[in-house]
Amino acid sequence: MTVIVRDFLPADAEGWVRVRRAALPYMVTTPESVVFELASAHPDKRSRLLVAEADGELIGTAQVGIVHDSPEPGQGFCNTYTRPDRTGRGAGSLLVRTAEEHLAQEGARAVYTWVLDAPSNRAFAEKRGYAPSRPAHFLHLDLAGGPLPPRQELPPGVELRTAADFADDPRPLFELDAETTADEPSDTPAQLSDYEDWLNNIWRAPGLDRELTSVAVVDGEPAAFSAAQTDGLTRYMSGMTGTRRAYRGRGLAKLAKNDSLHRARAAGYTDAYTGNDADNGPMLAVNRWFGYEICATEVRHVRKLG
Repeated sequence: MTVIVRDFLPADAEGWVRVRRAALPYMVTTPESVVFELASAHPDKRSRLLVAEADGELIGTAQVGIVHDSPEPGQGFCNTYTRPDRTGRGAGSLLVRTAEEHLAQEGARAVYTWVLDAPSNRAFAEKRGYAPSRPAHFLHLDLAGGPLPPRQELPPGVELRTAADFADDPRPLFELDAETTADEPSDTPAQLSDYEDWLNNIWRAPGLDRELTSVAVVDGEPAAFSAAQTDGLTRYMSGMTGTRRAYRGRGLAKLAKNDSLHRARAAGYTDAYTGNDADNGPMLAVNRWFGYEICATEVRHVRKLG
């Protein structure tokens, strides 16, 4: 069986999703989102989507690029996944090698990758010179059968809206997202400073459900939010939940996330997922309060180039 690696084509979208759902079922992925991700990528990201193909069958994928919105230059990323029933055929190795060559040509000095916390996955990464860094958890909540905390009475001056209410002018949500993203624990911190790029890649993303994205507004100012990504069928994921610095410690993120989860269940979604840095104690506590349980762990790995 011959394995080749090539660039992603729109016709690969269904196969890409099948690989990702088999290898990483805790993420919400759709064919439309994959095509959109590549088409809307910022030029400085030097983005490539790679696929591994064996005798006409797509068995592996890789997302590759430069962390262009990081204050530290030269940081690349490569997230590689192979169908669990198609491992051991060299697809992962070929994807990683092709990705590293691309990143080196684009000036990357380091490559970051997420690796599932399983002996075989970690051994694969370490054999190729990647060293473990920080862990993160995937969490799952049964929206169909599990209870949700009841809706609480809103404090004076606080109201709950949806992202759809900001359709005419989403800039306040951009500013909210930028401030919370800057404080998110990460080996490759991002600074959202390009409003047009945010519109193109986040606001207009087909997976963002604006009706289910809840925003806590304090005296007319967006203060906290919980972004909802969905597959349009049964799966819901919290893409980001955060609060502006001036409003932290008041439970506003809980209010926003609870509102979003109630909306999602009413809309027929049955499985809710989210992800947390393992050191983000406050957000892990919030998710435990909702009833989320850890279902998998990834470990960030890094390899220096050159």
